[in-house]
Amino acid sequence: MKNFKQLAQNVIKIEQQAIAELTQFIDDDFVKACELMFNCQGRVIVIGMGKSGHIGGKIAATLASTGTPSFFVHPGEASHGDLGMITLDDVVLTISNSGETGEVLAIIPVIKRLGAKLIAMTGNPDSTLAKLADTHVCVKVSQEACPLGLAPTSSTTATLVMGDALAVALLNARGFTADDFALSHPGGSLGKRLLLRLADIMHKGERLPTVSTNAKIKDALVEMSLKGLGMTAIVDDNNQLMGLFTDGDLRRILDAQINIHQDSITSVMTKNPYVAQQDMLAAEALKIMEDKKINGLIIVNDNNQPIGAMNMHDLLKSGVL
Repeated sequence: MKNFKQLAQNVIKIEQQAIAELTQFIDDDFVKACELMFNCQGRVIVIGMGKSGHIGGKIAATLASTGTPSFFVHPGEASHGDLGMITLDDVVLTISNSGETGEVLAIIPVIKRLGAKLIAMTGNPDSTLAKLADTHVCVKVSQEACPLGLAPTSSTTATLVMGDALAVALLNARGFTADDFALSHPGGSLGKRLLLRLADIMHKGERLPTVSTNAKIKDALVEMSLKGLGMTAIVDDNNQLMGLFTDGDLRRILDAQINIHQDSITSVMTKNPYVAQQDMLAAEALKIMEDKKINGLIIVNDNNQPIGAMNMHDLLKSGVL
């Protein structure tokens, strides 16, 4: 019976070696490719056939989501009209491990005639594609993980990693930020984590738990029970935030000589609690809560008046956690 674990481990070792070998190709040609894409006034058009095409699609998607406008064009479709998508201001990134892929080479004369800059990413610096390009990014590997040496394995992995290297180098050069990233990822949990603000999830109006500084501890407990957030804000006559009382505070006073019916909430509240602004990103609030080991936050306006409240459950329900 075949030793599947050993076979799989051999594949991983071969592909790890292929990635390690890429460092020698981070050279002046790589820098020139970065400069061409960085200074591109149009878009980066990625072209590849077969497995190189699949990798090219991923590279184009990564570039587009990290600040470099990009899309993938299939070379077969390009020969039947899609070359019209390419303009003088674009940079074309062609991918071919051999550098001799017929479908890719067939469209090079048109790209040259358009005047678009051409980057070749191949495993053969002496290939036709490499020689025709304005710059060549080498992704040569010493061995495919396929024992037959036929199925693209190490070579496609190396190409993908080199594509990531280009994208991340450009990301840093552009000063691309998390906010920029969020604009191209509005959907799913990632978008929520990056875009959602406290104003979108906070409890407000009648759902905001508050009691006055004249309230007794029992009044605060009733308010906490009604609003279900495990806390209540304590405000003065001008609705200024004076303190916070939480489930944790309640547990801490259980052993003390406290009369919940007579003692004022101000005697047990937490003064100067951590607060947040409504335009704060939910992800920022989550970090504050994790760092300070607290379960909730009161959201205040510029006058330090409570306008909302939220806790970990709200972050969980909204998909931020």
